[in-house]
Amino acid sequence: MSRYTTTVTGKVRSDPDAVIGYDPPLRTYFLQAFPHEETDEPGLWLGTHDRAFETLEDLHRAAISHGYDFMPLSPKLAAKLADDKAAASGRPVQNAILGQVLKHLNQPK
Repeated sequence: MSRYTTTVTGKVRSDPDAVIGYDPPLRTYFLQAFPHEETDEPGLWLGTHDRAFETLEDLHRAAISHGYDFMPLSPKLAAKLADDKAAASGRPVQNAILGQVLKHLNQPK
């Protein structure tokens, strides 16, 4: 399982220590943010079941639907996440088409 730190923002709060990654057994990207002070369970936890978010775009849409955002990711982090998924599935990492898709996803709208 890959785990990287990113910032998740919402309307009234942000978490600069949020975690984004890829979970090979569940075949999904995931996002965790806003840990509870006592239980350490995240207040926002997306990607907890099999193939919940097969693309970063799917995960991004889900975060937005919950009132949060984590984009834009740095190109380096987006590439690492894509590589993690590719490595877990046995595919070659970072092909040119995937790189272009990630670049497009990370451009501000």
